[in-house]
Amino acid sequence: MAIDKRKIPEINAGSMADISFLLLIFFLVSTTMNTDTGIQRVLPPWVENITGEAPPIKERNLMQVKVNQFDQIQVQGKLVNLSQVKDMAKEFILNLGNSDELPEKEMTQIDLIGQYPVSAGVISLQNDRGTSYDMYIRVQNELTKAFNEIRDNVARQYFGASFNELDEDKRKAVQAAVPSKISEAEPKNIGGN
Repeated sequence: MAIDKRKIPEINAGSMADISFLLLIFFLVSTTMNTDTGIQRVLPPWVENITGEAPPIKERNLMQVKVNQFDQIQVQGKLVNLSQVKDMAKEFILNLGNSDELPEKEMTQIDLIGQYPVSAGVISLQNDRGTSYDMYIRVQNELTKAFNEIRDNVARQYFGASFNELDEDKRKAVQAAVPSKISEAEPKNIGGN
């Protein structure tokens, strides 16, 4: 008996690389990718030669917010829940009762608004090195919400529209009336509150 030894035909793999490359290009072009977003902050302008130390801030004009490694929040020395941070920040910034324990206000002439009592309050945020990134962002969001809600109220009071609906000049006027003063200290080991 004779065994038929025919050659098995080879598959031409030369065009496989071309097809793979085309598929890769197709998926890259047709796929949307999430973009990372960050926290929007306007940084102060760079100063080349800083002489001396920062001017002292009166104790009444400073609201200290600390977050420890266990994600516990302390505002002005008291443990609080995340849900309380926004309201405490708003109360601090507004100082509606003109309390001697809350920030001073300075009457300032603002274009399009006129005389407005601008708060001298600064919110100082300090995190422990062990604070979770999630809690850091959540506290930042609460503080930003406080400023945004106050700005929205001022915009409605003076211009009859929300802050986001205002044109650029009116937005700048509202931002001058309610400046976002959040100071962020370098993380350190805060320990348990």
